[in-house]
Amino acid sequence: MPASTIPAFLRDTAVAPRGEGRYDATCSPDWSAPTGPNGGYLAAIVLRAMLAEVDDPAREARSLTLHYLRAPRPGPLEVRVTVERTGRTMSTCTARLEQDGRPCVLAMGAFGGPFEAAADFRTPPPVVVPADELTPARDDPRFPPISRRLEVRRAIGGRVFSGAPEADSGGYLRLREPVPFDGPLLALLVDAWLPAVFAYLSYPALAPTIELTIHFRDPVGAAALPPETQVLARFVSRTAAHGYAEEDGWIWAPDGTLLAQSRQLHLLRAAEMAAS
Repeated sequence: MPASTIPAFLRDTAVAPRGEGRYDATCSPDWSAPTGPNGGYLAAIVLRAMLAEVDDPAREARSLTLHYLRAPRPGPLEVRVTVERTGRTMSTCTARLEQDGRPCVLAMGAFGGPFEAAADFRTPPPVVVPADELTPARDDPRFPPISRRLEVRRAIGGRVFSGAPEADSGGYLRLREPVPFDGPLLALLVDAWLPAVFAYLSYPALAPTIELTIHFRDPVGAAALPPETQVLARFVSRTAAHGYAEEDGWIWAPDGTLLAQSRQLHLLRAAEMAAS
């Protein structure tokens, strides 16, 4: 397939094997946030390398935890993957995303198939206005490049830096250039919304990710969704102290199926303080 016809997300998160668990990738500036490459974008690259090294379609991504050490610049990357253990039902991997020999992201992931459930219960999605009754957010040159890759329809919480009473935000989300739903796409989407705490604040701030954990709850259900599906996302922050804030996130399919959950810890600094 000519490179010009490959969707941007697939092209910009592609990995090429070099052998012995090493993969080449490229950091694209098109998925940048104000403080560097979006954390979910880097997670998608790391996850593609892990899935390639596990090399077993029956072992889907179930959990991925990433620690962000430094922001890589646009250009070549290397991902080094180690399969720490392969059991009868689960594989566990670690990975390092590096640039010029310097570590940028450290990760650990668990991969496996479904088990017979001893219980089956879940939190339903919030009741919100249907997507087709909402207007997509307009492009704004003040927003980072990743915003131009997404279609966003806000349905939950206040606007950014509006001083809302709660750090609660969300709505409908999808890529403008649709691709099939899989683990790497969900890894992007759980970090693609602006931080929930931005709705609570009444002044500009920066919130680079320190740690991000993603649980992939229904890989089969996700794969069955049409690529153009608008998923419902919600993000909530309950604690901000000493310059750090946590955030919980959920991604639901239109039928209410929970596709992914996330929790992250990020720095939280007023923009003028970060610039000083």
